[in-house]
Amino acid sequence: MKLKDDFITQDIEGTQFLVPVGAETFHGIVRSNKTAAFIVNCLKEETTKDQIVDAMCKKYDAPRETIAKDVETILNTLRRIHALEE
Repeated sequence: MKLKDDFITQDIEGTQFLVPVGAETFHGIVRSNKTAAFIVNCLKEETTKDQIVDAMCKKYDAPRETIAKDVETILNTLRRIHALEE
């Protein structure tokens, strides 16, 4: 899976914004917390949910199950706004 080319990110003062630049189904801006921003950055390249979870486990000190749930929540949000290529 990968972030669609119709979406770009912009970092402003430590906050990441996800902006549609050609998306026909979503019109708005998504402000990401640090966890969501990490996931979105992983999605700039072709990746899998497991690879994202592995990367987060290396970066954050949290149980794998908790990280996996957080990743799934963010992925579902991105799916709802049609930001993912799967």
